[in-house]
Amino acid sequence: MMNKLKSAVVWLAGITLLTQVAVAALPFPWLDDDSQMPTLAPMLDQSKPAVVNIATRSEVRIQDNPLLNDPFFRRFFNLPEQQRPRTRQAQSLGSGVIVNAKEGLVLTNNHVIQRADEITVSLHDGRSFQAEVVGSDPATDVAVIRIPPENLTALPLADSDSLRVGDFVVAIGNPFGLGQTVTSGIVSALGRSGLGLEGYENFIQTDASINPGNSGGALVNLRGELVGINTAIFSPNQSGNIGIGFAIPSNLVKQITDQLLEHGEVRRAYLGVQMQDITPELAQAFGIEDNRGGAVVTNVIPGSAAEKSGLQVGDVVTAVDGVSLLNADNLRNTIGLLMVGQTIKLDIIRDGNPQTLTAKVTEMQRSTTSTQSGDVHPKLAGATFGDIEQDSPAYGKIQGIMLYSVQRGSPAWNAGLRSYDIVTSVNRQPVSNLEQFKQMVTNQPELLLNIVRENQAMFLLLR
Repeated sequence: MMNKLKSAVVWLAGITLLTQVAVAALPFPWLDDDSQMPTLAPMLDQSKPAVVNIATRSEVRIQDNPLLNDPFFRRFFNLPEQQRPRTRQAQSLGSGVIVNAKEGLVLTNNHVIQRADEITVSLHDGRSFQAEVVGSDPATDVAVIRIPPENLTALPLADSDSLRVGDFVVAIGNPFGLGQTVTSGIVSALGRSGLGLEGYENFIQTDASINPGNSGGALVNLRGELVGINTAIFSPNQSGNIGIGFAIPSNLVKQITDQLLEHGEVRRAYLGVQMQDITPELAQAFGIEDNRGGAVVTNVIPGSAAEKSGLQVGDVVTAVDGVSLLNADNLRNTIGLLMVGQTIKLDIIRDGNPQTLTAKVTEMQRSTTSTQSGDVHPKLAGATFGDIEQDSPAYGKIQGIMLYSVQRGSPAWNAGLRSYDIVTSVNRQPVSNLEQFKQMVTNQPELLLNIVRENQAMFLLLR
C-alpha cells in the first residue's frame, strides 16, 4: 500500500519564499465594505504581489546507450570517437514567495532550481528579474534565491505550529503555467510524513486545489500570513489535483532558511543511533504492547549524544518530547528536523519498564573530500563528496558515495553532476567508501560514473 502511495505522489514545478520582514496583519477579510458580501479580495490584494512566477532553463544531457560510453565496445566495433555529449534545452514553470523585500529573498523548492542554469522571476506587476541561488536543502526541498530588491512586497510568516485541522487556507500560485491563480480550502491534516517525498517530512495537508506549477507557491491563512510552501500533490493517475495537497510548514521553512543564510548549508541534528522498526515478534521479546509504535536501538555510536544520554542497545524509543513515534523512519525524521544543540526528552522502554532520558543533539560530522581545484580529476572540480551518512534515507540501502554539493558553473556542474547524486561505480568498478573513490578517480584520463539520482540509475562519462 505504501509503495502505491509513494508512486502516486507527483512533484510540482515551482518556487517559494522565506520571510524575515514584518508586514502589518490585515483585518479579517469577511465583508466587502460596499456590498457587505463575504470576500477574500481585500486580503488577496495585499498578498498576491508577494507571490511570483518562476521560469527555469537548463541544459539536459541526452543519455545514450551505456555501451556507447564503453571504450572497449567502441574499439571492438570500430565506432568513431564520441563527440561532445548531446544535450537539449529543458524548461519548467512554478511559483515563489517574496519573504524579505529589503534583501530580495524568495523562498523556493529545491527540486525546481537544482538543475537550472537560468532562473527568471516574474512579479505580479509584470516585471521580470534574473535570480541567483543563495542556498538549498534537498532533504527538505527548500531553497532560497535572490532578486534585485526594487519596490518588492513580502509576505509575513505565521506560526505554523498554531494551525489546526479545519482552519481555512488559500493557495496562490501558477498552476499549469496559466498565471497567478487563487484557490481556497481547509487544513485537512497536520504532521504528514512517511510519504517518500523528502528526506525529512512534516507536511501540512490541504484540500485547497494545488496542481503542477503551484509548487513553491504560498499557502496563506485568512490574515494573509504565510503558513506553508506548496510542494506536492497526491494524484493516483497523475492527472492533477484530487483534493490532497502537501505544503512545507512555515516554521520549518524559516528554520531551514535561517541556516542557509547563515551557513550556506543546513547543519542537521544527530543523535547517534541505528534503529529498527518494532515488529509484533520484537514487541513480545522486548516486553511491550504489540500495537505500540516505536523503534528499537540496534547500535549506539560511541561518543554520540545517544551514548551520553544513557541509551542502550535494546531500548525501545516510543516518543520524542512527548510525541509518539510510529517507526524507525519517524524517529530519524524527527531528529533530522531538530536544531543542533537542542535538548530533547526520549521516552523509552527498557526491560519492559518505561523510562525518560534527556539528550542534547549534536551536529553530524561528515567525512568528505572537496575537489574544488580538481586535484583528483579535472572534471570533478567544484564538487564535494562524502560517505553516505547514517541518517540518510539511502544509508544501508545503496552502496556508494554521496555528492553533497556542486558549485554552479564548475567543471563538475558542467559535466552533469548534481547535489545528492550517489556514485555507485567508477569505470564499472563498484565503489563503497570515500577513500576507495579517491583512489579510483585519481590519474584517470576519463571516468564512467554510474550514479543514482532521485531513485533512477544512469551513466555519466567525464573526459
